[in-house]
Amino acid sequence: MLIGLIISSISVKFQNFNDNFIQIPTIQFTKHNIMIKTYRQGAVGALLDEYERAVLDLSQTISDITDQELKTIVDNETVDATCKSIQSVLAHVIGSGYAYAIYIRKLSGEKINYIADVLRPSVSDYQEDLAAFFAFTAETFKNITDHQLEQLDNKKKIVTSWGQTYDIEQITEHAVLHVLRHRRQIEKFKILLRGTESVK
Repeated sequence: MLIGLIISSISVKFQNFNDNFIQIPTIQFTKHNIMIKTYRQGAVGALLDEYERAVLDLSQTISDITDQELKTIVDNETVDATCKSIQSVLAHVIGSGYAYAIYIRKLSGEKINYIADVLRPSVSDYQEDLAAFFAFTAETFKNITDHQLEQLDNKKKIVTSWGQTYDIEQITEHAVLHVLRHRRQIEKFKILLRGTESVK
């Protein structure tokens, strides 16, 4: 049975918004309870909110994958070892997620090593890893302000291992899209594994 929804909004007053009000949409379930979405503040908050949404969406996408499906080689043709199975894709997503945050920490002078990709035996392990790397990322932004996100001087930007140059905002936007692209890849892998339709 479908649960009816009422879309409404509430006005919330935030500091740093020149005392303006912003409208935050809420969803009210007409049965039993009310769910109110909360948002982090500012441009940093927007980046983290969208990053978290992407991570949660990926976690939901993999929730019905069996341990056998996780480890099965789906793409035998690719030369990219990170894209052969759902397991290898998730290991890559986790490792990259940490790497993006570590790039930002290194920019601030922190001495920290990168984390190697790890092949886990179950989806629940990867769901825990997703939660952990996002928590690590959120902690990375703890002392970063909105005005620090953009950097016009290339000499003060992050230079990645693949040669691209990013400021904090750009590498975080890249990180969000990285999760989304691999979520899409895993969705296609699931279809191929289950033989429900052809995928190109």
